[in-house]
Parts: sequence; structure tokens; C-alpha cells
Amino acid sequence: MRQGQQRNIAILGSTGSIGTQALDVVRKNPELFAIEILTAQYNDELLVAQAIEFKPNAVVIVDESKYKKVFDALNPLDIKVYTGASALNSVVQMESIDMVLTALVGYAGLIPTIKAIEAGKHIALANKETLVVAGQLITDLCRQYKVDLLPVDSEHSAIFQCLAGEWHNPIEKLILTASGGPFRGKLRSDLMNVGPKEALKHPNWSMGSKITIDSASLMNKGLEVIEAKWLFDVTIDQIEVVVHPQSIIHSLVQFTDGSIKAQMGLPDMKLPIQYALAYPNRIPSDFPRFDFSQYGSLTFEKPDLETFRNLGLAFEAMKKGGNAPCVLNSANEVAVEQFLKEKIGFMEMSEIIEACMAKVPYIAKPVLDDYISSDEEARRIAKELVGIS
Repeated sequence: MRQGQQRNIAILGSTGSIGTQALDVVRKNPELFAIEILTAQYNDELLVAQAIEFKPNAVVIVDESKYKKVFDALNPLDIKVYTGASALNSVVQMESIDMVLTALVGYAGLIPTIKAIEAGKHIALANKETLVVAGQLITDLCRQYKVDLLPVDSEHSAIFQCLAGEWHNPIEKLILTASGGPFRGKLRSDLMNVGPKEALKHPNWSMGSKITIDSASLMNKGLEVIEAKWLFDVTIDQIEVVVHPQSIIHSLVQFTDGSIKAQMGLPDMKLPIQYALAYPNRIPSDFPRFDFSQYGSLTFEKPDLETFRNLGLAFEAMKKGGNAPCVLNSANEVAVEQFLKEKIGFMEMSEIIEACMAKVPYIAKPVLDDYISSDEEARRIAKELVGIS
């Protein structure tokens, strides 16, 4: 971003946790950022409030039943209103957009991200599932269209920041930190009867329900492992996960000389969001600062792969490659949804994911249509296993 130049941002998923925090960053830096597009799935009231404040060129409310209400509220302000999932794929291609922040939840972020890349838009990626599902396709498209893919997840932003000035130096290992979630230290027997209420009590981060459940099961860290493979072009043997309960060190990079660089800070998603939106510049913030005197120690431990089977399944999917990570992600989305509805238990989520990975036909070199069909098949099988149509 050149000095004095305002960057036009499209936020896909503006009413969610990442989207609302991104708007906080924009609100405090109006000379640097302008909002061009806002989108929401269902939350029409918050979308309208955001649009009235930030005055975007257009908004998308995906739920078509909410269209008239949003249109009636924003049409007098000369803000265009679109509806339906396909509208996301169109608005990201608008010529006036400089950067697209993809903060949609899950597989839904894949096609809009592809369309934005094909339109030459730089991507601030908060939707890790896009790279989990189709990492090879996405990275190839970014190279083809000369698009920057800037990580927003705190762990990947940390690695990206550690690599600044080190791009020419080979990586020996990436070390992703995990808080351990609300069930750190628990055994399988302790988790047989836990419900959504307990799983949603994350000790350090305030996030949406889906990612919070993924954090509790360590699937979130598994998805981040796969995302890191594609973002930083490393192998499975070059990625390690350590549990760091304080969530102060957000991730580390070890180089071939043995030196390790870490990025640290209080757990606050606005920092990695701001770093991505303003890249390559660092801009001032009033975010709370870390005080070493308040932390007597920072601790680290190995993850329990026996209790938290999802992390191991993610490593297995990444090692297998092809459409396996896509199947893992799709089955997990169904499992998390059903757990939140209290249709299945916490430990059953891993069983459903593992069964889907075994049942969905393996495709070694998938194209986009293969990812789409694999997603559909995995969801169908997962729902059958749960007992829903």
C-alpha cells in the first residue's frame, strides 16, 4: 500500500467475528481503508447497520428471504443490494475493489475466493477451509494471476511476519502453537458426555461457534496445519504443533541454522487483520500491549493425539493429499453442526470424520469439479452416519 493511498476493501462475512473486528480496524483508519463491499449470510440487521455507517458501494445478503428488508433500508442511500450465494461470486470481481477479506465460515468461502483471484484481487484470507479444500488449485491460481495471498489466522500471520526479510532462507520447521482449548489435559473418558456449552468456553479467544468447537477438538489446529503447508510451501515433516496455553507466542519458524524466530503478542485478532489489510506497512494501533511482568512463565507441551483424534486425522489427510483434506473438512462441518444441535456427542465427531475419509472415493489429482463432488459426497455420508437425510 503506497503512502497516502486509500485501499478499497470487500469483506465477505462482515457480520461475523473476523468481519466485525476488521471493521473496527477500518473505523480507526479511515484515511487508509474504505469499504467497497459488505456481505452477510443471515444477519440482515447488523449488515444494514454496518452499511449505513461505512457506506459501501454494495452489499450482499445471501439469505434471499431477507433481501426486501435490506433493500428497503439501503436503497434510499444509493447502496446496491444483491442476494443469493451466486451474488458473492459476482461482487468480488468489481473493478473498484483492491483487496478481498474472505471471512466466510467453512467451504462456502472457496468459490468466491477463486472468483476474486481470477479478477486479480489481492486476498486477505481468514477462511482457512479454502486452502484445506483446494490448496493446490488456489496457490496455482494466485501464481497465475499474480495475486497476494495474505494470511489472517493469527498463527499463519505470525509465521508470515517471522519470514519477513527471510524469504531467501530455507525453512527447517514451522511450529504452530495451540492453546489446547477448554479441554486441555482432559482424557477421552472425561469428554464422553461434554456438550456444546462446555466446548464453547474457550480460555483465550473470542470466536464464532464453529471455530470455537474446532478449537476444542483440535480440528482447528489440524486445518491450520494443512493451510500452512500451502501458504508456505513446506512438507508434512516440516510442520509441528505445540500446545502453548497462554497464547502469547502465536507461532514460530526454525531455520536451517537452528535459529528460531517467534511472533508474540496478546491474543487479539485485530492485530493480524490489520497487518494483512495494511501489508506491507505496519500502521499504529491502540491495541493492548503485552507486559512481560504479568506472565511468570510461558509453557509448552505436546498435543494429545489419542484424546484429540481430529489433529491426527488432519495430518493423515495432508499426508494422503488429493481430495482427502476436502473430505476431512466437509465431514467436520457436518459433525460440528450436529454436535452444536446436540444430535451427536463430542467424541463422535472424530468417528464420523474418519468414516467419511474411508468411504469417499480417493482422487489423487482433483480439479474444481472433483472438490465440489467430494464435498457433496462427504456431506451425504456424514449425514447418513448421523441419521439425517
